[in-house]
Amino acid sequence: MSKEVRPRNNGDQQEDMPMERHPQWFTDLARVVNDPGFARWRSMVAATGGCANPIHLAGESMIVDGETGEILHHYATADEPSGHLLVACGNRRASVCPACSEIYQADTFHLIRAGLSGGKGVPETVSAHPRVFATLTAPSFGPVHTRRERNGRVRACRPRDRAKRCEHDRPVGCRERHEPHDDRLGQPICPDCYDYPGAVLWQAHAGVLWHRFTLAMRRELARSAGMTRRAFNQRVRVSFAKVAEYQRRGLVHFHAVIRLDGPGGAGEPPPPWADHRLLVAAIPAAAKAVRVPTPHSGLGVWDLAWGDQLDIRPIVLGAALEGLSEQAVAGYIAKYASKGAEASGTVDYRLSCGPCKGTGRARGRCGRCAGTGIKPGLNLDLLPVTEHARQMIRTCWELGARAEFADLRLRPWAHMLGFRGHFATKSRRYSTTMSALRGARFEHRAREARERYGLPGLEEETTLALAHWRFAGTGYTPDEAIMAEHIHQRVALARSIAARREDG
Repeated sequence: MSKEVRPRNNGDQQEDMPMERHPQWFTDLARVVNDPGFARWRSMVAATGGCANPIHLAGESMIVDGETGEILHHYATADEPSGHLLVACGNRRASVCPACSEIYQADTFHLIRAGLSGGKGVPETVSAHPRVFATLTAPSFGPVHTRRERNGRVRACRPRDRAKRCEHDRPVGCRERHEPHDDRLGQPICPDCYDYPGAVLWQAHAGVLWHRFTLAMRRELARSAGMTRRAFNQRVRVSFAKVAEYQRRGLVHFHAVIRLDGPGGAGEPPPPWADHRLLVAAIPAAAKAVRVPTPHSGLGVWDLAWGDQLDIRPIVLGAALEGLSEQAVAGYIAKYASKGAEASGTVDYRLSCGPCKGTGRARGRCGRCAGTGIKPGLNLDLLPVTEHARQMIRTCWELGARAEFADLRLRPWAHMLGFRGHFATKSRRYSTTMSALRGARFEHRAREARERYGLPGLEEETTLALAHWRFAGTGYTPDEAIMAEHIHQRVALARSIAARREDG
């Protein structure tokens, strides 16, 4: 490789600059670009959408004529310059892989949108069914700094008597007007007063709370309709899709689309009496009725419930009407489907030791973590997290050591601040599935590949696909990562332009 480059700047001639004077990343990047296999490597990265942590596979695949045994097409990674094939990691979290999270977000958008306005096997008549957008929140476990606005004006955080102090001699209120990016937002006003065990246990039971809420909602709907649950379920089906979002205080709340269908699901309208008013009246009553007691322990028993803040909004056909449009709701839920707990100031990776799952025991004392249960190389006191998140993690660790909370698996989920439920879930007949969307994308790419190589179509059952693959690693070298991010940005821009053209 040449040791000199001739940089250009708007056509002006510049003096040759030795490569040694460039930063190391520039030298490494030039090495990647000048590699003989760069063009093929770039095409593989582009095929993954610019995945930040691709999987490396080694092996081969063949398309064989099912009658004659003739090999119609053969691919082997041994023929690749790198000896590997790059495959997208498929991680949904934007903090781990922006490229794959964008695809997951788009799939979530289409899944939610199909259940609101039809498509993907759902009839368009579903848009006439009663449906709402509901938000259920966590209760308060102690006052935290927050940003309050009314009529476009920022108000004081906690405007209480500044002379009043808690038992730890701290003010019980805060009269400051916090900016949107204030690091104190979501942090307890008095950490010693904050109920950390209660917050962690609520978080660990959030999935159970949601499940019991769906059952209570069906009971409340049946009661309001003057029917038994069995009779109601024979006439009305409750369908939903929800996503969990972390608040700055480290607790999740759930955004949900809730819809009433006929007994056949989205393709059948509910009876006329099962209308929007029946649904709106049932949700608050169901949320208030749900209670989940924690296991008995020396710390006491918490009676876990939903918070007082409950938001229910109608979903309308167009943005011009009063309410939330179908597209706005689908976009809002898809936005949070690719986010994790890192939005609340914690980390996006597990802290517990893998072999012992945080217990410190694996056929005796765990040799990998020396019985601490912490992943080797980590120190909980030195994690790059907020002090509030650190205390939540510490509480997960302490409660996870107690036998009565063993089933909650708090240590393996300490990085999620105790939450161990699925971020996005839906009822069976709400709309299509993520697997169906991924399968349709796979078939589309397979058809394109067969057309490119002149092979029979997928619908012609005359060929066999044979393959053998083995795992060969993940990720990039630092210089490759720079180029992969550039490719991801170009792919994302192209998709954005195509989406705008499609929307007209």
